[in-house]
Amino acid sequence: MPGAVSEVAASVAGMTSTQTDQHSSENDQARIVLVPGFWLGAWAWDDVAERLRAAGHEVVALTLPGLEPGSDPSTVTVESHVQAILDAVGEGPAALVSHSGSAFAATAAIDRAPDAVRHVVWVDTCPVVDGAAMDASLEGPGLAIDAVWDDELEGGSMRDLTDEQLATFRERAVLEPAAIVRDPVALHDDRRLDVPQTLVATAFTGDEYRAYAEQGVPFLRGLGEQRALTIVDLPTGHWPMWSKPAELAALIAERA
Repeated sequence: MPGAVSEVAASVAGMTSTQTDQHSSENDQARIVLVPGFWLGAWAWDDVAERLRAAGHEVVALTLPGLEPGSDPSTVTVESHVQAILDAVGEGPAALVSHSGSAFAATAAIDRAPDAVRHVVWVDTCPVVDGAAMDASLEGPGLAIDAVWDDELEGGSMRDLTDEQLATFRERAVLEPAAIVRDPVALHDDRRLDVPQTLVATAFTGDEYRAYAEQGVPFLRGLGEQRALTIVDLPTGHWPMWSKPAELAALIAERA
């Protein structure tokens, strides 16, 4: 999510923390679909995916359209990201894991196929509302990591990352297509609000998320709509798939 710490702090509203376990069966494992946030491909999930597969889970890590090195960002639409997630979810049951800015397309995918998604894990992000966009004023072909790097580093969202991880991140990050940042999502089916969901609070605590919610911060407005949402804390930075992969994998596995 661009300006991860600053953006989340500039975005939250009505948040529920309903302790509801609606798993269909402890022995009925769902496919786990891992969706990376801005600038990243499936590789970002490698450490988490390896642990989940070792535990016997079927895992699909996505590189969304336009996030492959050398791809043309001008051809990418929000719909193309939504469809890529739906293709990975299939008929379900699937556990959908969305990190950061992928929440826009992930919310739309849940809206399209609420019966196929058994549980959603939001990794330092949240479901969005109809018509939401990350930055409707964005100009140019997309958002580059260099445009927000210093703010992210100084703001603490890169907390707990090693120098090697930071170097890999910057080297492998690709331009986030403009349409994904700028264009709004369209939502129609309120059944998405009843899908069991967990928000893993990392760069902020759950209490901080709730406080921002009470302040009416825009980005997390969608949390106030949810009817089956739980918030859990995993203290670290905004990229826990690198800083705390074992802990994040365990949280995901518990909900799959």
